[in-house]
Amino acid sequence: MGLDLTLFMADWARLGAFPVGEQADALGDAVRPPAEDDLGWQRLVDGWNWPPGPESAWCAEYRFFGTTGSARFHSDAGRGWADMRPLVDPSVRADLDVFLGGLLWGADEARDPALGGGDGVFPPVPGGRSGVLLVSPPGAVAERAAAWGRVGSRLEALRGAFAAECVGWACRPQVFEEFTALLGEWGGVTAEAARRGWGLVGLA
Repeated sequence: MGLDLTLFMADWARLGAFPVGEQADALGDAVRPPAEDDLGWQRLVDGWNWPPGPESAWCAEYRFFGTTGSARFHSDAGRGWADMRPLVDPSVRADLDVFLGGLLWGADEARDPALGGGDGVFPPVPGGRSGVLLVSPPGAVAERAAAWGRVGSRLEALRGAFAAECVGWACRPQVFEEFTALLGEWGGVTAEAARRGWGLVGLA
């Protein structure tokens, strides 16, 4: 079994109020209280698992229902994009770079601190943050959602580059429709988080 990606959207101010060392547990405990069993997944709404109870929800966990939550599938998609992007129309490439950078492709906090945590939420540390796969503050989420709004309807333009750079190669997505479905799920995730003014956190 491989590593899974557990993805949350969260109110950045509420999450940042927890000590850094407690933030991951705070997210998990909010949507999966220790006293609850697996029936919590019956609360899924459009892939989102919301905290139970009458209190105002400040975070939610996303379960990839149309594709997969396997971190391997997501990282393979990122490698595929890195390979195919030189063959893609510049306008499509520019928007997908904004959308995917730090989610599936090319996260480099040393070059772009905006890809790391902000306002005390999972701040970057030397050598990386154990168990933290991605952090996208609300401002970055809004930029991703705007880029997706421009490029989400143009994914067919990737088909030729995908066939040339992914099909038949190891550690790359093999089916174009599965690749674009994954991008579509991420598009929905970023749009919902941006609508709320929240950020995204991916944990192993």
